[in-house]
Amino acid sequence: MSTRREPGDGRLDPGLTAIMSERRHLINLAYRLLGSLADAEDVVQETYARWYALTPQQQDAIDSPGGWLTTVASRICLDLLGSARARRERYVGEWIPEPLPDRTEWITGRSGGVDPVDRVTLDESINMAFLVVLESMTPAERVAFILHDVFRYSFADIAEIVGRTPAACRQLASSARRRIRAPQVPATPAVQRTNLVRDFKQAWEAKDIHALIGLLDPEVTTIADGGGLASAELRPVEGSGQVARAFVEIAGRTPDLTILERTVNGQPGLVAQQAGVTVTVLAFDVAGDRIKRIWAVRNPEKLRPWT
Repeated sequence: MSTRREPGDGRLDPGLTAIMSERRHLINLAYRLLGSLADAEDVVQETYARWYALTPQQQDAIDSPGGWLTTVASRICLDLLGSARARRERYVGEWIPEPLPDRTEWITGRSGGVDPVDRVTLDESINMAFLVVLESMTPAERVAFILHDVFRYSFADIAEIVGRTPAACRQLASSARRRIRAPQVPATPAVQRTNLVRDFKQAWEAKDIHALIGLLDPEVTTIADGGGLASAELRPVEGSGQVARAFVEIAGRTPDLTILERTVNGQPGLVAQQAGVTVTVLAFDVAGDRIKRIWAVRNPEKLRPWT
């Protein structure tokens, strides 16, 4: 397959169009593997750089350019995941995957080209609870699971990426699957999740500590990610009373805070703004009729798609 321009006609040849059409798939894959849109963009850029470093003859010899790009991107992600643990140990406070907005809530009025966040499909495999569980997996487990269970690649193809046998990759995906299933409880209907988050917003705005406690699971946990760039609790806050008091204190310290209902990683969430600038994105995990976990992302580097 060629990726060169046809001489003299100024048009991209179909091969180049096909290569570039893989970008959406690669962004989707890399975000799920890394939990970071910024890192996913870097991976995709590096993947294309490696493609264009090939000679035309080398490119033509590749039977499936899309498969080649997926393999390269996955291997780059695998390498990054291998070094992520050391990087996370140096991270200030808790690390939370980068939250994604729903495209309909941010794309209107933007100028320039299409932002890659517009190319991340919002489904169950990117909700915050799912991404957080992925963080507990080994790099090989995460790659095998995402490629097989989410993107439906065969274990033979995955084996070439992770450098293991197909049988070993099957075991990796099975182990990852157990981690995903272990903490799951029956799903709360979407309308009920939305109403819980809306009620939480209203109680927070009213600084109603008793109403907040009534919406929270007694063992609720709130985790904040400031990355050393924004104020945030360095450790999780646990218990409905402690969490409710923490949110009431925040509302008292920041009377100019505007709280908006937004979709966060495909689920009902909240966005807190000051002077029109997003300062916090909140994702929620609901179990039954109570909020079980809250993730508060305050690191401004992770809020760029929201600003």
